[in-house]
Amino acid sequence: MVNSYKDDENLKEVSKIRTVLRLLSYLLKYKGKILIVFLLIAVGTFVSLVNPLFMERGIDRYIAVKDLPGFLRLMGFGAALNVLMVLAIKLRMLIMAKLTNRVIEEIRDELYVHIQKLDLSFFDSRPSGKILARITGDVNALKDVLENAITNLIPNFVTVIAVAVIMVSKNARLAAASLFGLPVLIIGVTLVSRKAHKYWQLNSKKNSNLSAFINEDLSGIKVVQGFTAENETKQTFVELVNECRNAFLMAVRWADSNFAIIDFSWGLCTFALYCIGIKILGVENVSVGTFIAFGTYIGMFWQPINALSQFYNQLITSIAKAERIFEILDTPPKIVDSPNAKDLGTIKGDVEFENVTFGYEGVNPVTGAVVKTAKNVLQNTSFTVKAGETIALVGPTGAGKSTIVNLISRFYDIQGGSILVDGQNIKDVTIESLRRQMGIMTQDNYIFSGTIRDNILYGKLDATEEEVLQASKAVHAHDFIKNLKDGYDTVLTSRGGELSNGQRQLLAFARTMISMPKILILDEATSSIDTQTEKMVQQGIGELLKGRTSFVIAHRLSTIQNADRIFVVDKGGILESGTPAELLAKKGEYYNLIQASAS
Repeated sequence: MVNSYKDDENLKEVSKIRTVLRLLSYLLKYKGKILIVFLLIAVGTFVSLVNPLFMERGIDRYIAVKDLPGFLRLMGFGAALNVLMVLAIKLRMLIMAKLTNRVIEEIRDELYVHIQKLDLSFFDSRPSGKILARITGDVNALKDVLENAITNLIPNFVTVIAVAVIMVSKNARLAAASLFGLPVLIIGVTLVSRKAHKYWQLNSKKNSNLSAFINEDLSGIKVVQGFTAENETKQTFVELVNECRNAFLMAVRWADSNFAIIDFSWGLCTFALYCIGIKILGVENVSVGTFIAFGTYIGMFWQPINALSQFYNQLITSIAKAERIFEILDTPPKIVDSPNAKDLGTIKGDVEFENVTFGYEGVNPVTGAVVKTAKNVLQNTSFTVKAGETIALVGPTGAGKSTIVNLISRFYDIQGGSILVDGQNIKDVTIESLRRQMGIMTQDNYIFSGTIRDNILYGKLDATEEEVLQASKAVHAHDFIKNLKDGYDTVLTSRGGELSNGQRQLLAFARTMISMPKILILDEATSSIDTQTEKMVQQGIGELLKGRTSFVIAHRLSTIQNADRIFVVDKGGILESGTPAELLAKKGEYYNLIQASAS
């Protein structure tokens, strides 16, 4: 089942603490730099904690007895310490900015590399826009929380603990009054944050839906404009934006409630301090300097609490993003090398299916469970292809033609039977050694942004200029390329919008042919080429197919008359096979297809 832009993604519930620890583990790789940051934090925290003591001492020991020189010496020493604190803060911010940027880069690289290892069923089950949203937006959203986890969380937490210890050591009853509102804070923030986290999760899902829709809409913009569907797509866009906005507003409202709870608790503590200090202890029992110090310490206690609350809001937002990232990182590739996989070695190109059974699977968007999407496409299918043979696969849409070539390439794993290449089970060899000897062309070959030469070299990165020219000439792409303004150096945009359908297809042919594959797969590869161009391409293909095992899928039955054998695929297997002449004489399924195409 496919998760479209209309469906919220289903994420498994995981421990928030586990997610946070996993996120912070990326920082712990840089223990040396973190240690330096801790030392700089210690300097800044120490200075901020002793500042109120300087004030208390200055008032009670120097101002009270009018000792101006002593007061100036104390203030000068304090000023020097504060300059040191500012330098320490600036340096730690610089180190952490560089460090978090490096960590973000690592997470994005790890995510991107992992996604490229995932099987096609993963990509079949969700829009590419939702995957893109995780690589870009979700990863970028982690930067601030990673940086603040060290530069703000630790010093603020240490400050809160240290201030509480100092207040208790100086006057336990005044300290108790100063912390009077703490239980209210803990209960209130806990309840509010649970609600906020749910809405941040929802906001991430809605943003993912929006990204998927935008990606889909822009990819199909020609269809949208061709059917004048701009108003309909705009309406869908507005609806998705509103869903994002509503989820965001609810999340922010709940998150911002923390500040009201903090202000209320802070007010309770300040009221309690002066009430107990003046009414119960008595003004004569508490010095002016102590009152001022405790008033300052209350501010020093609740300001970090306020900062910690902001960090917590940021954290629960980032947890929602991190959960989405780790959900993909924890998705294991289904198509992997077996523990004892060996290199396939250079092959001749023999291919054999032995009782192969296969049916597509998908992910239920509600439960996240892997489920069969339909009945088996192939059921106990067997055939043998000798090296160098050209096999044409024909049959109705959905019969399993593309499935057969996808299984040979091991883009999917079969549920029963075995597939052999040169007598070796493809599950027992490395995927890389199998696919590097295969050339695959489909009806929608992607053209990358870059020069024409770059696109051809994608088939063989170390190819020489002579190999590029030979491949292009073989498929008759050289003729149109040399007539372009910059020839092989012509710069193309993504998808090759500057070229005609036929030219894009010829370019993709050259890219495939330069790899000199042992097994060649042409899946509707000539569907976008006009009849005249197709004749030229067939001449080039005819030379390149010699000595190579080839599987050709084409709805134009006229293009496969030179095949060594034709397989008619339908109803879970190979209904009939033989040379074109044999099948026509048999007057079976192939004969009926020929008659239908001629009418």
